[in-house]
Amino acid sequence: MKILDQIPLAVLVVATVFMLGAPFVPEPHLVEKFRMLGEGRLTRPLDIFDVFWHLLPALLLALKLARAKGKPPA
Repeated sequence: MKILDQIPLAVLVVATVFMLGAPFVPEPHLVEKFRMLGEGRLTRPLDIFDVFWHLLPALLLALKLARAKGKPPA
């Protein structure tokens, strides 16, 4: 987890906001993919990879915040 500790928190926040909203026009990929999931059409491997790709920064941010919560203040 040393790599995660080396990533600045601000960078992860910006990357998370960007990737959750990208592309901004006409609609974010995650909105489209979750709609496809609800309709049972999220079956192509590329679409599933795309969901994980767009959620990756949010996952890293959550891990970093959880690790920071467990550490004593320096």
